[in-house]
Amino acid sequence: MEPGQIPGDPERRQAVVASGMAVVHASFLPDPLEREPEALLDAWFTLPAVAEAVAAAGARVTVVQAAGFDARFKRAGVTYRFLRTRSAQGPRRGRGPWAVPRPAGLAKALIDLAPDVVHIHGLGFPIHVQAVRKALPRSSILAQDHADRVPRRLLRPVFRWGLAALDGVAFTAMEQARPFIESTLIPGNVQVFDIPESSSFFTPGDRERARKQTGLAGDPCLLWLGHLDSNKDPLTVLEALSRVSGTLADPHLWCAFRRAPLREEVEVRIRQDPALSGRVHLLGPQPRERVEELLRAADFLVQGSHREGSGFAVVEALATGTPPVVSDIPPFRALTGGGSVGFLARPGDPLDFARCLREAAASDRRALGLAARDHFDRALSFQVLGRRLADSYRVLRP
Repeated sequence: MEPGQIPGDPERRQAVVASGMAVVHASFLPDPLEREPEALLDAWFTLPAVAEAVAAAGARVTVVQAAGFDARFKRAGVTYRFLRTRSAQGPRRGRGPWAVPRPAGLAKALIDLAPDVVHIHGLGFPIHVQAVRKALPRSSILAQDHADRVPRRLLRPVFRWGLAALDGVAFTAMEQARPFIESTLIPGNVQVFDIPESSSFFTPGDRERARKQTGLAGDPCLLWLGHLDSNKDPLTVLEALSRVSGTLADPHLWCAFRRAPLREEVEVRIRQDPALSGRVHLLGPQPRERVEELLRAADFLVQGSHREGSGFAVVEALATGTPPVVSDIPPFRALTGGGSVGFLARPGDPLDFARCLREAAASDRRALGLAARDHFDRALSFQVLGRRLADSYRVLRP
C-alpha cells in the first residue's frame, strides 16, 4: 500500500459516514497542571484536532478525558467529557500501569455512551483496557501507540492480561509493533494498523521573509527541533556537521530545544571545534507559533533520534515544505515515504549523516520542498488521518 493510501474502497468508506459510527477517544492521563477545559485543549491541541478529523470523516466522536474536575460541552462537532479522577498516591505514584487514575469510574462513564469503538490513547494502560472491556463487552477497542515502550519483565504479565482485550493497535510504522508482538504483549489476533499519532496545521511560507523575522541564515540553513539528550543524539549531528562544514557553502545549525541534559557536552563540542564555532546556535525553548516560522526559514530539518513514537517535528517540517535530514528509524521512514521526501542516515553514524548533509545541500531545494508538502497533503494531513482512523474503526466494527 502506498504511504497515505486509505484502506477500503470509497463505497465502504461512505458507509462509515452514513452509519454515524459512535466513537469514544479515551485519554486516561490527567493534566498535571489541572488547566481548565479550553486551556487544556489549546495546550494539547492534537487531542481535539484528531477527534475533529475523525468527526469530519463521518463518525460521532466523544472525547473522554481524565481530569481534576467534571465538565461536558460540545465543540466543532465533538463532545467532550472531562471526568474528575483521583490519581494513585504514595508509593504507587509513577510505577508502571498503576501510576494512572483508577479505571473503574472512567470505564463506568463510557457505558451510557454505548460506543461502537473505543480509541485509547497509549499502550500503557492495561488495567484500564480490561475495565473498558468489562464495561463494554460488545464494543471494539483500539489502542494508539504514543512512544510506548515494552515494559520491564516484571510488569509484562499485567500487560499481557490487559492488552489481550484489544481488538486493534495503531503505530506510525508497522515495524514498531514487532517488539510488542515478539514479547507476546499483543496477541496474534489483534489487528495492527500503520497510522500516525497526529498531524500539523503548519503551512509553507515565504522563506526570505521568515529568515528576516527569525534571524536564521546559512547555506544550507539547518534547524534542530528536539531535546538535547542521548536519544535525540545531537553529538552525532554535530560530528557530521563538523565533517562537512569545509565542503559546504556556509552551513549553519540552529537548535531549538526544551530539555537539555547534554547541553554542557554540546557547548564544549562547539567551543572546541573551529568547524562548529560560530556555525551552531543554541536557541533554547521556542513557542509553537515561532516554530512554524523557524521551519519556514530553514532549508532542512535535522534530527538524530534513535527512537520515536511518531516524530511531530518531522510532520511539522513536511507541513511547511521543509525536507528532513533524519535518522533511518521506522517512524521517520514511514513519515518520509521511505526517504522519498527527505534524507535518511543510520542512527548514531556521523559519516552517514555527513553523506546525507552533502546530498541535501546539493539537491534542488525548491523542488524537494514542494514534494515534501505534496507528500504531507496526500499522506499526513488531518483530513487523511481522520479518514484512515475511520476506516480502521470500520475494519474493527464491520
